[in-house]
Amino acid sequence: MELPDPETLEAAAGEAWDRAIAEAPAAPAVFLVWASQGTPYLGRTQSLRRRLMRLLRPPAGATRMLNLREVARRVDYWLVGSRLEAAIYAWLLARRHYPDAWRSLIKLRMPHYVKLILSNRFPRTQVTARLAGGRSLYFGPFRTRAAAERFESEFLDLFQLRRCQEDLEPSPDHPGCIYGEMNRCLRPCQQVVGVEEYASEAARVAQFLATRGESLLRVIAAARDRLSEELDFEEAARQHARWQRVQEVIRLSDELAGDIDRLNGVAVTASARADEILLWFLLAGAWNGPRRLPLAVEAGRPVSLDRRLRDLVSELQPVKLGAAERQEHLALLARWYYASHRDGEWIPFPSLDALPYRRLVNAIHRVQAGRSAPTPLGASAEPAAG
Repeated sequence: MELPDPETLEAAAGEAWDRAIAEAPAAPAVFLVWASQGTPYLGRTQSLRRRLMRLLRPPAGATRMLNLREVARRVDYWLVGSRLEAAIYAWLLARRHYPDAWRSLIKLRMPHYVKLILSNRFPRTQVTARLAGGRSLYFGPFRTRAAAERFESEFLDLFQLRRCQEDLEPSPDHPGCIYGEMNRCLRPCQQVVGVEEYASEAARVAQFLATRGESLLRVIAAARDRLSEELDFEEAARQHARWQRVQEVIRLSDELAGDIDRLNGVAVTASARADEILLWFLLAGAWNGPRRLPLAVEAGRPVSLDRRLRDLVSELQPVKLGAAERQEHLALLARWYYASHRDGEWIPFPSLDALPYRRLVNAIHRVQAGRSAPTPLGASAEPAAG
């Protein structure tokens, strides 16, 4: 993603800042205060004018409050219309100007995932907050580590995958564990099953995670219906109880949680301009960058919003990212989506070909109708200028 060009305020001396501040918009923004040398001061605010009045006020005796009036030479700012836009712009600026400390600067917390390690000879799962290379399936992002750990524990009860974290050296003399004694593990450690049989169970787990449980639900439902047709109602009832149990486990996964390679959606947010909406497409777990959708009716033959959206979507292409940057994209999504107040709407979809245009059109209308009620962008985390 690339930042748009900033607006700029400049002043040659401290006294000239009063006039420059008076020209600043009283609107939400992300900004940089530049000194004649050194690293700029990065900030986010709900009112740029009010924030600059505090940072660039005339000195008034001894005070512990930060004052940049004597060193400031220029202010670059980007007006924003949502918390998501502010978070992404702050992230881009922090990475550019603070390459060694940007993550702590903007307090970007990495969300947690349930990781299925497929590169292991005997695949297993673990909860992690780090995406890495190698053959693995990541299911998430979760709201908290505790939520990821609870889901991992509960969904593993539906399968017989091992829960130990060691690199196995199978042997008939291996002591095994309690899960093997309870028939909750295929016991590859004791050579009860071979590599191929265990791999078959791991493939079932991968399919379960990739489809958010639909693969297992379909199998159980088919068995239940067949047993009902055969008048084996007792066994059909057991299969139905199992179907309900799988549904309960699926509900333990957070709303965003899924195979990140299939995580697609669009965030609909307000823009700093009153006559447009921003569409932030996330494809395969990576932000595609904002698409500006003007809402003003053009002169001449009008084009329906549905048609304009289809034309816009036809130009989209997935972005290829490394694991570290993709992790940050998902962290920005999780921060916005799981916030106590989410300004905007999120519409998931399985692929661009299956994008629900009617839902998207309705979401655009709702966001535009609700933009008259501004919300805080949250506390900013900013360092002093270098």
